[in-house]
Amino acid sequence: MTISARATRLAKSSAGALLMVLTLTGVWLEAQTNSPNKSDAAMANTGTATDSRATKAHDDSYIIGVDDVLAISVWKEPDISRTVPVRSDGKISLPLAGEVQASGETPRHLEQQISAKLQSYISEPEVTVMVQEIRSQKFNILGMVSKPGSYLLTNSATVLDAIALAGGFRDFAKQKSIYVLRKSQNGEESRLPFNYKDVIKGKSPEQNIKLQPGDTVVVP
Repeated sequence: MTISARATRLAKSSAGALLMVLTLTGVWLEAQTNSPNKSDAAMANTGTATDSRATKAHDDSYIIGVDDVLAISVWKEPDISRTVPVRSDGKISLPLAGEVQASGETPRHLEQQISAKLQSYISEPEVTVMVQEIRSQKFNILGMVSKPGSYLLTNSATVLDAIALAGGFRDFAKQKSIYVLRKSQNGEESRLPFNYKDVIKGKSPEQNIKLQPGDTVVVP
């Protein structure tokens, strides 16, 4: 092979290698341009975390009562966050916040109260209050049943459920003369009849009402 041919071959080889390098470099630059960098991803993750932290489950209708168990969370303050029961005096105790009235308040209002008490110690405290266990809503059943007393009220408990929870009737119970005592918001008391014999036969299903907090089922 002549010197001229060798030079031509070497030039072609160098040009091909250079073209390959330039091509790979272009592909790498395009990939870097189209993909988000780490700082962008970190900012996106931070934004997601902030949105999640700011979203709170509020219940503006439920009224906290004695014996309810509350889960109280203070953002970035694990020593204050805890689960506490509402005492018989209607209050709860928290570090720094001290005694706080909980009974008779909604979770949202209680959050505001706790936040106000913590502002002297924490800059812009973020408080979340959730009702972990509902123990304040109860009904009573009295009279000729096996286990009269006070029972926790579930969402769908009826008069028949109350009788079952109380262990059923005792001898000589007047099953046709049962009634439910219920107080209205203005304090007036009403008597709602319940004929057990008719209800179990399907004659008066409307009498098997859902119980409300504070109802008293009387079995004469």
